[in-house]
Amino acid sequence: MGLFDKKYCDVCGEKIGLLGNRKLEDGNLCKNCAKQLSPWFSERRHSTLADIKEQLAYREENKQAVKDFHVTLTLGKGTKVLLDEDACKFMVTDAKNYEEANPDVMDFSMVTGCDLDVHESSYEIYRRVGDKDVSYSPPRYNYSYDFDFIINVNHPYFDEIKFRLNNFSIDTGELPGGTPEYNSYINLSEEIKTALMNARQTVRDEVAAQNVPKIAVTCKLCGATTIPDDYGRCEYCGGTAI
Repeated sequence: MGLFDKKYCDVCGEKIGLLGNRKLEDGNLCKNCAKQLSPWFSERRHSTLADIKEQLAYREENKQAVKDFHVTLTLGKGTKVLLDEDACKFMVTDAKNYEEANPDVMDFSMVTGCDLDVHESSYEIYRRVGDKDVSYSPPRYNYSYDFDFIINVNHPYFDEIKFRLNNFSIDTGELPGGTPEYNSYINLSEEIKTALMNARQTVRDEVAAQNVPKIAVTCKLCGATTIPDDYGRCEYCGGTAI
């Protein structure tokens, strides 16, 4: 086949435009199908057609999970971390209509860690002497910052969710950090990290408690040897066995 031969999407069958092809290891993907993949997924070029079809099926199922999602806590400004604490789930999105955006709904237990990556930029400030720009002595600099938050996850299709906390770079003037606005993003990152890590630990503690072997006891009400249920009730008389 020639370079400019017509190509067709191996998922939907539609003809692919001149600049619309998204190469796979063993096939072609149109840009419309590619848009349906997770926004956190970055391994398309190393994926097979079977991998992509599997992910697209998961993404279709995710639409129902988004509909069932009930926000109980919102953290962030532009891109937000949304928590459904009752269902022990969360998602990350910058969309106003998240049902339309279909962000990945994840279990708290998938979180493996959180980090903040602070990017510092600086440029030297000069003074004008005649028709020349001259350095101060000692040199003076203007600083600005960007804050990228990273959530590490154990997910089938990606292992990192990275997003920027600030919509615009935070200018701190000649002060290298430490301004109220700078500190607000440090505090926001800690708030998100604490919420996710505490939620993860709560889920893990509950799972651990459920896996503790249950021990038979003698019911103090009916005298039967019983293994109490999760509420400590006798399986025979229904009363409080212990």
